[in-house]
Amino acid sequence: MGLLLLRCLAALLGLLAVAYAADGTECSKMTNTTCEDCLKNVSCLWCNTDRKCLDYPVKNILPPSSLCKLKDARWGICWVNFEAVIIAVSVVGGVLILSVIICCCCCCRKKKNRNSSLETEKSIREKEERRVRQEERRVQMKSRHDEIRKKYGLFKEDNPYSKFES
Repeated sequence: MGLLLLRCLAALLGLLAVAYAADGTECSKMTNTTCEDCLKNVSCLWCNTDRKCLDYPVKNILPPSSLCKLKDARWGICWVNFEAVIIAVSVVGGVLILSVIICCCCCCRKKKNRNSSLETEKSIREKEERRVRQEERRVQMKSRHDEIRKKYGLFKEDNPYSKFES
């Protein structure tokens, strides 16, 4: 993923270099000058080993090692080489990807907790409704059984003439 991001960045930089060439001077004329003079033209690439100012190879994403090694190649800023750019872009890309993954996990966990608390409330409510319905059925069954007992004389009512026990 980091390499893909780096390639996209390099391609963008190459396109910018071609599109925004500073003054149209050829980069090879700036050889044996300073890095700052060479890089005033954004389409130029400075190679530290042989102090050459070269045209940036737009067809390639990164300058090939035959042209200049990555640790010695400079583009845009003299104090940053391509190796540092690759490492920095990879680290930043990795941190961004990791932070997106962590944010997604946190959001999913919060949503799951929210849903589970809603489900808990829902289950408590349903349990209470079942208990109320069960109690209503119990009362209905008791009254039905009492009616059947009265019909067949099995119901033991309090007899007002029963023996008084002290």
